[in-house]
Amino acid sequence: MLRIGMLTSGGDCQALNAAMRGVAKALYERAKDVEIYGFEDGYKGLIYGNYRKLSPEEFSGILTEGGTILGTSRQPFKLMRVPDENGLDKVEAMKKNYRKLKLECLVILGGNGTHKTANLLREEGLNIITLPKTIDNDIWGTDMTFGFQSAADIAAHAFDCIHTTAASHGRVFIVEVMGHKAGWLTLHAGIAGGADIILVPEIPYDVDKVVQAIEKRDKAGKRFTILAVAEGAISKEDAACSKKDREKKKKNSKYPSVSYELADQILKETGKEVRITVPGHMQRGGSPCPYDRVLATRLGSAAADLILKQQYGNMVGIVNGRIEPVPLKKAAGKLKMIDPDSSIIRETKAVGISFGD
Repeated sequence: MLRIGMLTSGGDCQALNAAMRGVAKALYERAKDVEIYGFEDGYKGLIYGNYRKLSPEEFSGILTEGGTILGTSRQPFKLMRVPDENGLDKVEAMKKNYRKLKLECLVILGGNGTHKTANLLREEGLNIITLPKTIDNDIWGTDMTFGFQSAADIAAHAFDCIHTTAASHGRVFIVEVMGHKAGWLTLHAGIAGGADIILVPEIPYDVDKVVQAIEKRDKAGKRFTILAVAEGAISKEDAACSKKDREKKKKNSKYPSVSYELADQILKETGKEVRITVPGHMQRGGSPCPYDRVLATRLGSAAADLILKQQYGNMVGIVNGRIEPVPLKKAAGKLKMIDPDSSIIRETKAVGISFGD
């Protein structure tokens, strides 16, 4: 009997269900006796023993379904070694529930924080396989994460909609895209959506350069300007400050996000009306796009193959177009950031898009 555990942790995104389906269908197809147990609401389910045995029927019809049939939650890695309010040792509790079910392997779908905890469990002796999930596409060791393309499609559609109203009114529009530490989603959605200025965390911006880009469009007879701004975009002035000072400024700021501060600065410098659109959690919702359905299915199937071969301790990633196992100890805790000197940045600048630097 092959007994497998499965959980989804962190923020949800498109294609989580598709990836779990890929794992399950490949195991049911290739192994004789398989039992799959789903832990509810991420690591919380593993800690407190909230799980259910999943039937093969539960994996049918979920390829196109967004969200996660298991539910999810955020359990910060830095608190995993801290006992809960009742003094429960979370790590020991997770190990106990894993062994109670006599699992051969635990399949974990999640982003960066999720992978750090997954690696911790690997170090504690559990058999772990992970799948890279995040709309941020910032997991080290894989060219692409599932959820990213679907979110980019939604964000790009937001830019498409903004274009018509921006052109009609001759205004400056800011579309704030998800992404606190990495700007991949903002970069791709901004390019696909025809943004004139793209601001990402990896390239601190100069407000004066942003204003110059807007004025350049004015002189060229353009009626509007659209900015793609990542949640984590940062000015050169703030980037020069310590993390402590930045956090203090953010805490005392009257602005709900960087986009609102930037809009105020643009208004003062140019006198132009600025409107802000925040697609927010829409970017994580809805059905996965075809690309993500295919990617998630491939990754899930490959995860099943690693389980059957007992090649544990790996994340299943896509490297140069090939699905490959990536050692979890190498992938966990590392962020894949945009290189300011990369070809995609050079190519984007070459068509006239400003990064405010």
